[in-house]
Amino acid sequence: MRFTDWLWQQGIDWLNTTPRPEDFSALCNFEFLEREIRPADVLLFAGQSRVSKVIQTVVLSPWTHAALYIGRLNDIRDPKARSRLAAYYDGDASEPLVIESLLGKGTVVTPLRHYRNEHLRICRPASLTWQDADKVVNFGIEHLGMGYDVRQLLDLARFIFPYAILPRCWRSSLFQHNAGQPTHIVCSSMIARCFQQVHYPILPIVHNAQQDEVRFYERNFRLITPSDFDYSPYFSVIKYPAWNTGREPAYRTLPWHQDKEDFHELVNKIPAAIPEPSGYAPDETAITAHLADGTGRTGQRQRLVGLRTLFRQAGLVSFARSLH
Repeated sequence: MRFTDWLWQQGIDWLNTTPRPEDFSALCNFEFLEREIRPADVLLFAGQSRVSKVIQTVVLSPWTHAALYIGRLNDIRDPKARSRLAAYYDGDASEPLVIESLLGKGTVVTPLRHYRNEHLRICRPASLTWQDADKVVNFGIEHLGMGYDVRQLLDLARFIFPYAILPRCWRSSLFQHNAGQPTHIVCSSMIARCFQQVHYPILPIVHNAQQDEVRFYERNFRLITPSDFDYSPYFSVIKYPAWNTGREPAYRTLPWHQDKEDFHELVNKIPAAIPEPSGYAPDETAITAHLADGTGRTGQRQRLVGLRTLFRQAGLVSFARSLH
């Protein structure tokens, strides 16, 4: 392995690392999700890795990753698609599977149970026919083996971020037209291509050509982010709280903390704040919410502050100081 390849792999491993993983299994009923999810559903993830935190900063959304649920190997009706899927997955044929594009791995197939402890959300294409759902799944299977497009991820960040050293469209991979199928892709773009294959809308551009004439235009699939499936009016959002079973209303069965202590007395017992030492710099992400000036600049400020904090955590103080 060349030194540059080794260095690249070390950087990918660092970005994919989760410093302090959280377990969401106490909040979410994974068994309910597993029963309710259908082929062609989009699964959103609130990632916890370092690269997920960067994506959250750029897109201003907790949803940092998306996967396409394809069902079980036995559920695939098309023989060609089933054969291709079997070439990339040799596990139990009755295992629920998703297709996703991952940094450092490319487009792969993963068992759904792998994400049991993650914060997930189902986005369902509400009016998609079962015939088109099969086409979406089959087209997703065609993407297996593709590499992860790191360049597209960086160009998307440059396009969305309000401050750019280089012009946003200069030498950008987002607006290049390549004949044929791409060889590298990111998670949400891969899924967007699958739905565009059957002309199912995500967040289309609507143009009123005349008074009684409306035209829909498909967005560039490279500009689709995971949160767009959450925002789309053409996808139903399905949630699965852990306490949602039985005939009695679920909120009545929640295990609330029952303590005779008055809440105000509990608050009064909180120790007084410790004076800040000289030269102390507060975490800017904690005070960003108070910087809104009503002019629409809050989102830009949040992205800038988030990147400065990320650079400080990575030890790149000089980069953090250069962002103003």
